[in-house]
Order: sequence, then C-alpha cells, then structure tokens
Amino acid sequence: MQSPWDYPDFDDHEVVHFVTDRASGLKAIIAVHSTHLGPGAGGVRFWHYADSASAISDALRLSRGMSYKNAMAGLPLGGGKAVILADSARTKTPEMLAAYGRAVDGLSGNYVTAEDVGMNVADLVAVSKQTKYVSGLPVAAGAVGGDPGPHTSYGVYLGVRAAVKRALGKDSLSGLHIAIQGAGSVAGGLARLAAKDGAKISVADIDAARAGKLANEVGGATVDPASILTLEADVLSPCALGAILTEESIAALRVPVVAGGANNQLATPADGDRIHARGILYAPDYVINAGGIINVASEYLGDADEAGVKAKIEQIPGRLDTIWDESAATGRNPAAVADTMAQRLIGR
Repeated sequence: MQSPWDYPDFDDHEVVHFVTDRASGLKAIIAVHSTHLGPGAGGVRFWHYADSASAISDALRLSRGMSYKNAMAGLPLGGGKAVILADSARTKTPEMLAAYGRAVDGLSGNYVTAEDVGMNVADLVAVSKQTKYVSGLPVAAGAVGGDPGPHTSYGVYLGVRAAVKRALGKDSLSGLHIAIQGAGSVAGGLARLAAKDGAKISVADIDAARAGKLANEVGGATVDPASILTLEADVLSPCALGAILTEESIAALRVPVVAGGANNQLATPADGDRIHARGILYAPDYVINAGGIINVASEYLGDADEAGVKAKIEQIPGRLDTIWDESAATGRNPAAVADTMAQRLIGR
C-alpha cells in the first residue's frame, strides 16, 4: 500500500489515523488536516470503497476541504474528516459505531465528528454514547443542530441564485432549468427551494426510485445518471459524490453555471482552469456548501440560535461574489482564488 505521505492529496496533514477494531469489524480512517483555527471538524462517511487506497484518498481530500470550508465560513474550527470502510453489503452495527466513537474520543478533542454520506442522526446518537466530540445530534424545535442537510441545501440554493445573477443576469430562478446530480438530503432540499421559485428541475441518481420520488414531488423529470453531466440546462448542480468534473466531463458540459453541494467536485486542480477556460461560472464547492457545517459548528460551540445560523448562511453569496470578483480581476479560476484565500486563513 502506498504511504499516505506519497498520495497526491496529502497536504501536510497533521495526523492520519488508521483505526481497526477486530471485535466489531470496524475499519476507519480519521484524517486531521489542520487545527490552526481550532479542532479539526468534519463528518464521517460510511462507504464501500473499491480498495483501501481510494478510502485514504477520500479521507485526505475531504479533510483538506473541511479546513478550507471552515476557514472560509469564518468558523473557529480546523479541518478533519473520517471514513468508515463498509463492506459490499454496507453492514453497519451498533458495535462498529461504538468502536468508532471510542476512536474519536481517543483523539481528545482534536477531531469533532458529524454526519456525512451513509450516516444519519441516529448513528451519531450511538457514537455520542462513547464520546462528547460529536455534533449534529437531535435538538429541540427552534434550536441549532440536528440534521445538517437542510442548512446545506439552503446555502447551496442561495449560491445558485448568486451564480445565476452573475452569469445570466437573472434575479430569480423562475423559468430556469436546474440539472441536479443526486437525490439525497441536500439535492432534495435544493430541488424543493428551486421549484418553489419556478425553476424546471431535472434529477439524476443511481437510485432510480429515489430520483423518481423527488422529481414527482417537485414536478420535474428524471435523467439517466450517465447523461446528467451532458444535459443542456442553465445550471448543473452536483450534489452527490466528488471528482465528477474531469477533463472529459468538462469538455462535454452544456451549461453556463456549475454550482452544487457535492464535496471535491474538481478531480484535479487543473480542472479548475479547464472549466474557467470554457467560460462556465464555477462556485467553489466548500464555499457554497458550508451551510451544514455552520449549523453543526453553532451547535457544538453553543454560539448562535436558529436565526443566527440563518444569518451566517446568508453570507455565502457575498463570499462567492468576492471570489468571482477577484477571479474576474486576475484571470485566475475561482477554485484557485478560493484555495489561496483559505490557505492564507489557515496559515499555509
């Protein structure tokens, strides 16, 4: 197995922990990229990977993205991420969750875990029985915390509107065609908000039934997952897994705007230049999708109510405009501009 130091996505990560619990069958990776601004914070992903190298790469990319996301959102948190390597049946047991919680607790607060793909609030409750370094737990009505999905969706929706205004000169999504890759929590929230504005929605998901249910709910249509990236639309909104913007897929895009909630949408840094060269406005993912971590952080830090969280999320369009302004002034692509800003904030 390749050494973590030799991975292209290793970016002077402070620590990378490999966790094995033979009794429960848990295999996990916890990567802490930076604690410059505070404890490394980020969700835990439960996923079946093709091989362990893919899991390591995912943990490294996601944790670095969390450093940038938290810094750009103005949060007193560093960046970390965990992945649990699921088997092909995606077997998840209480014993595995307990073992994961003990592993998090053993890091003494250097990593704060939360929800990500394949995990839910009930899973976090189980984890929280072993450690206090967890956020995104159930809360009373009107309080901050709980499922981060709706808050991520709201931020992505605001970012899509900001991108449409800049690229198309439109103050509303009414009559525009939004192509959404994914039909999960974030994608669903975005679809509902955009449809409420009068947008036409197309949805693609590897789970055809889930895509169909969401499309029916918002009066939209389903698209084959293999076709969503080549669909002619006003906005492509990637809201599934990352690394989908490649040299090949960027060349085939038929949209003026790419703005979505998925993490690590660009497969490589060079793809930021490629999408920029095509004249497509790109919203850096860790800026537009920060709504969930803003909510989770407010719960963990105890520093805001629901109105305060909403106000912080509503700063996302302004941050995107600052990035796009600098991109326009310098000719650098928005992803590179955002990376430079984030690196400066975390002392890199």
